[in-house]
Amino acid sequence: MTQVSGIRPSAAGHQARAEADERRTAGCVARSLLQLTKPRIIELLLVTTVPTMLLAQRGLPGARLLALTLIGGALAAGSANTLNCYLDRDIDAMMRRTSRRPLVATGPGAIKPAEALAFGIALGVLATLLLALLVNELAAALADGAILFYVFVYTLGLKRRTASNIVIGGTAGCFPVLVGWAAVRGSVGWPAIVLFAVIFLWTPPHFWALAMKFKDDYAAAGVPMLPVVAPAAIVARKIVIYSYVMVAATLALAPYAGGIYGVCAGALGAWFLAAAHRLRRSVTVGESAAPMRLFHLSIVYLTLLFAAIAIAALLPWRG
Repeated sequence: MTQVSGIRPSAAGHQARAEADERRTAGCVARSLLQLTKPRIIELLLVTTVPTMLLAQRGLPGARLLALTLIGGALAAGSANTLNCYLDRDIDAMMRRTSRRPLVATGPGAIKPAEALAFGIALGVLATLLLALLVNELAAALADGAILFYVFVYTLGLKRRTASNIVIGGTAGCFPVLVGWAAVRGSVGWPAIVLFAVIFLWTPPHFWALAMKFKDDYAAAGVPMLPVVAPAAIVARKIVIYSYVMVAATLALAPYAGGIYGVCAGALGAWFLAAAHRLRRSVTVGESAAPMRLFHLSIVYLTLLFAAIAIAALLPWRG
């Protein structure tokens, strides 16, 4: 495993950072710190949290509880993402997709490693305190579990060692549904566990599609993502398999969420499966744009699926 502490910037790199320090402004630093939290990922996590809370409440939770849970969840996700950037700054510098992140950039928006580490820890502490004191201790413990899993299990333990990294490590992204359910109910019920499974099974097809597009980046950084170590045909086959199991998991929620949700889940699942099969067929002809089509479609799919959950939860009857 590449040691982060072994990074040795060149003299030119030191000079560039020194010049950047002179041009730093509070606005530049704030924007860069925000970028370290990966706001687009946080948005997706919150998209899964709100409908879960609605389902747990069978209606609208209190505005205060909803706001506090979302803020706490965003702080926890921001902490995990910032610490991930801190630990992965060496490989981020090797990959074109991540080479502009603030920890490896040299402009006025560059962030020092110690600043990123302190910021990531501070976000985690704030998330824990807010959720524990103003929501409940279980929600706080689950949010902490997500941070620890993402940082220690995925980033430090799996990412650079095994092609199963995202299969296991993706578990961290499933915790928000547990946090949302626990915030409302004070416990973790089986519908939340089903939603956990849905996101767990959704993550590999979603991320492998992205990794197929950027496999050269991952290969250059020595990260054994599945598309780096396996032929595209095998990756596409695994995407199709995970997609079928994921759709089956979404349908398992129908007895609780209701018939309208079940119809929506079935239709969305058929759409996703068609896209997964299309990707598999496109691999045989070497169509380079196909993985990114599935990647973007997967985000829309998850958003619409959880929108269907929210609508079903707000209906005056059980669909």
